[in-house]
Amino acid sequence: MNTNTQNLAKLRELRLGAMAAAYELQQEQAKLQKLAFDDRFGLLLESETASRNSRKLNRLVKTAGFPEVAAFEDYDTRTSRGLDQALISTLSSCSWITRKQNLMILGPTGVGKTWLAAAFGHQACRLGMTVAFHVTSNLFDRIGEAVLDASLPKLKAALYKPNLLILDDFGIGAMSPTAAQVLLDVADRRMRTGSLLLTSQYPSENWHGIFPDPTIADAVLDRVVHQAHRLQLKGESMRKIRARAGLGPA
Repeated sequence: MNTNTQNLAKLRELRLGAMAAAYELQQEQAKLQKLAFDDRFGLLLESETASRNSRKLNRLVKTAGFPEVAAFEDYDTRTSRGLDQALISTLSSCSWITRKQNLMILGPTGVGKTWLAAAFGHQACRLGMTVAFHVTSNLFDRIGEAVLDASLPKLKAALYKPNLLILDDFGIGAMSPTAAQVLLDVADRRMRTGSLLLTSQYPSENWHGIFPDPTIADAVLDRVVHQAHRLQLKGESMRKIRARAGLGPA
C-alpha cells in the first residue's frame, strides 16, 4: 500500500470524507500537486469545512420544519408589499435574534407572510441558529394531545430550546386555557433564551381578544409585542396573482 492510499484510508477512518475526496482530486491534477504543502493542505481544510457547514445547515433546516423552501435571494422585490427594503435588509442579519427580540409579520391572507417567515428562519439556520416552525392552530392541537398523554413538559421544553420560534397564522384556531398558559410560559422563558416570530392576518391591537383569559393576554402581549419589530405587508393575494398568470400554487 503506497503513501497516498494510506493517507486516504486514514482520512476516511477519521470520517473526513470531504477532505479525502479533495485529496484524491489533488492526486489527479498535476497543477495542484505543484502547489506548496501549506496551500494544498489549506484547500483540503476548506473542502472539509464547507462540507460540514453544508451538512449542518441541512440538518438545521430539516429540524426546523419549514413548510416551504424560502431564501432572501429569491425575494421578489418587483412585487410591492409596502415593505421597507432597508428594514428587510437590516432584519435579515438576524441580529434581533441574538438580542432576543421578536418580529411580527402582519398582513391579509395570501400576501406572503409564511414565505417571509420561512426566509427569516432559513437565514437564521445559515448563521448556525436553531429554529422551530409551527402553524399555531396545529400547535394548539399538539398541546391538547400532550395534556392527554402527559408529554406537555417535553413539548414545552422543545418550544423553549430553539434560538428562534416561529408561530405562523397566529389568531387562527381556538385557544384553550391550557394553550394560553403554555404561550405565557413560552413567552416568559423566551425573553431570556431566544426570539419569537409571529405571523398574523390580524392587527396586533386585536390579539387581546384571541385569548380566553384577559389577564394571560396582558401578560403574553406585554412580553411579545412591546419588544418586537413589525413588518406590515400589503397588496393582493399572491395566490390570486399566480392563478391569473397560470403559475399554479406558490
